[in-house]
Amino acid sequence: MAKPSSLTLLTLFTLLATFFSSGFADNILYTNEILSDGASLTYAGYRLTMQSDCNLVLYDNNRAIWSSDTYNRASGCYLKMQSDGNLVIYSNNGVVWASGTNVGNGNYILVLQRDRNVVIYGSSVWASATNAYGVGVTINPLKNSTTGGIAMVTN
Repeated sequence: MAKPSSLTLLTLFTLLATFFSSGFADNILYTNEILSDGASLTYAGYRLTMQSDCNLVLYDNNRAIWSSDTYNRASGCYLKMQSDGNLVIYSNNGVVWASGTNVGNGNYILVLQRDRNVVIYGSSVWASATNAYGVGVTINPLKNSTTGGIAMVTN
């Protein structure tokens, strides 16, 4: 089998990078991602910025409407959405601020919503199991943990 050429690999990489980068939202911080010094999450006229003075600030059309109140407590700070559900501002010396939402290991996201609210969403606790995985899906009302509910069984 022939080895792919450098041009083929470069083209493939470029296409993949374009595909994946277009799928990332500017208003979401995923588990274990960081918002570095000077970076922002944005949605329309809203901006959540990790400022160089270590203050996390939410702006509505360049007007500050909320902050972590960590102005000048440290330098070189960054915001991290942790896998325990806690949103934390770190400096080189450790924790500067935390949301206090460490609720257990899982997948969490921080979302700057279209209503201007900043929300941490967490791992699912329960689901109806009604997501369809293709053809041949049948409903089995006897296998759900709740009375009178339904569960999906795939063939």
